[in-house]
Amino acid sequence: MAKEGDRAAKKMWEPSQAAIESAQMTQFARYCVHRFGLGFNTYPEFYRWSCEESERFWSALWDWAGVRGAKGGRILVDGHRMPGAKWFPDARLNFAENLLRRRDATDALVYWDETGFRRRMSYTELHAQVSRCAQAMRAAGLKPGDRVAAFMPNMPETCVLALAAISVGAVWSSCSPDFGTDGVLDRFGQTEPRLLFCADGYLYNGKAHESIARVKDIVAQLPGVKQVVVVPNLDAAPDVSPIRNARRYADWIAPYRAGEIEYERLPFDHPLYILFTSGTTGKPKCIVHGAGGSLLSGLKMYKLQFDVRPGDRFYYYTTCNWVMWNLLFAGLGAEAAVMLYDGSPFVRDAAITFDFARAERFTHYGTSAKFIDAIAKRGLKPRETHDLKAVRMIISTGSPLVPESYDYVYRDFKRDVCLSSISGGTDIMASFADANAILPVYRGELQCRGLGMDVRVYDEDGRELHGGKGELVCVKPFPSMPVGFWNDPDGSRYRAAYFERFPGVWCHGDWCEVTARGTMIVYGRSDATLNPGGVRIGTAEIYGQVEKVHEVEESVAIGQLWPPAQPTDTRVVLFVKLRPGLVLDAALEERIRRQIRDNTTPRHVPARIVQVPDIPRTRNGKVVELAVKSVVHGMPVRHTDALANPEVLDLFENMPELAS
Repeated sequence: MAKEGDRAAKKMWEPSQAAIESAQMTQFARYCVHRFGLGFNTYPEFYRWSCEESERFWSALWDWAGVRGAKGGRILVDGHRMPGAKWFPDARLNFAENLLRRRDATDALVYWDETGFRRRMSYTELHAQVSRCAQAMRAAGLKPGDRVAAFMPNMPETCVLALAAISVGAVWSSCSPDFGTDGVLDRFGQTEPRLLFCADGYLYNGKAHESIARVKDIVAQLPGVKQVVVVPNLDAAPDVSPIRNARRYADWIAPYRAGEIEYERLPFDHPLYILFTSGTTGKPKCIVHGAGGSLLSGLKMYKLQFDVRPGDRFYYYTTCNWVMWNLLFAGLGAEAAVMLYDGSPFVRDAAITFDFARAERFTHYGTSAKFIDAIAKRGLKPRETHDLKAVRMIISTGSPLVPESYDYVYRDFKRDVCLSSISGGTDIMASFADANAILPVYRGELQCRGLGMDVRVYDEDGRELHGGKGELVCVKPFPSMPVGFWNDPDGSRYRAAYFERFPGVWCHGDWCEVTARGTMIVYGRSDATLNPGGVRIGTAEIYGQVEKVHEVEESVAIGQLWPPAQPTDTRVVLFVKLRPGLVLDAALEERIRRQIRDNTTPRHVPARIVQVPDIPRTRNGKVVELAVKSVVHGMPVRHTDALANPEVLDLFENMPELAS
């Protein structure tokens, strides 16, 4: 991480003039210039116009992208209100109709698991399967606004069932099958689904995990579920008799023949998805996203920011519990082939996803910052072992991508590639800091702010900062803002989550900076920001240095109230998981401190460094700083089912190392 004030970041890559000319970003910008008589010629100018003239921008995107549906005459009503602004209030559309516009023999979905290739599904086959499932759903009495839920691996049927439910106007939610019963009920118990879809089990890290017994327990506590459909994954003909009102997938769709799909065209804000927050500090919040905003935002992301073109092959490692799954299969809207992988990315000595990329000629490879760091520490060199010449863009999210990961990617992954670290999330089903195929990549920096997202940085008093670190805010409405929270009739919880800090302005909860060249640096979550001596420090600044220490496999930093009896300040505590067989001795501890001190500031240096055997993380791989902080301070963490390794939290309770 660069020292405070050091902004001479190294340029790692820049697109050729031919790539800029052919990019869809360039084509759409020229479309807007011609349509509205504009005079700009750079991305910063285009970005500024897209924010200042947001109605024109989003209206033009609808037209240029060929959205199927009735647009209506009004684009934005009450645009001065946030929340409260209404986009395309007269529009009628269906999200699934826009994802299934293509009907030919080209790949729509390609599915691998840990064993390798499983199967592929063409756009023609996808349409046929969605048609049959939609008919089965209508026969079951499903209607617009009903909720359906999926306890499924990342497999083709999950996409099929989601599209079928959406075509009918139902509201979709999902979570991955590695959740325990309580974690599923914490989520689906709030949304009260009418239909539940599940697989009989899943593979992870070489082991088969059966799901039928858990589904039996889950359904027993979801009285609103009228029917359960079980998709075979481990067994070709699973026994579904233990589950109330359960049928096998093949039997369920058997009575129906493929035909035209009857799409329910509904209002722009009709609920599409209910997404769940991680839920480690309370029951997961149920974020409701509308169909129109999700569609427009997804088209902007895929076509403009990612430059995905018809026939491209788009991959993102995700489970069905993460917003990236919802965004992954939305790639069908750009007429891409969507690459599905289910299982551990570390099988075959962490080469499985590169085998997949080589075999299927990925054009876009998406993953997490943690995975890139992990394969770098394992010494993987995909550039030498795999033919990845088709890959044009590598996309990373989940946490800030540290500068050293940029070095690794361009040295050992691929040299001629657009490496895009993006930042947004579940809350907005989009990115505030986004990818851009026509801009250069600078070491340690996110390429740009996304079109139509009027992102600023505020200080603690709500004043805009031009340079320097502060709160990431968005000062104007955008279409993919949530419709609201489920079971929040007066909107009070929704307003408190995003608009309480700065009334009328979306406060995202990221600690960040916009550089003079328009790139962004994200330092971590605001609620996990450290505050020793009253100076705010982003945890990413510490992790960026600790990850350079070869002996450290993973770490988590928190602010401990100090002294415990009558706290008047906060001190930085760093927990480190070392490589197998290593012990934190005085020499290694001093080397970690020196690494942090020499490359940041003395305030970043931890007051205590403690070795732990493991670091708690969510099932999506995110380190849970707030849960660790709660345990250290003797506060309960009630909802631990969102964690991949909840037992690890016990290690942080009543630690003698933190008593002095």
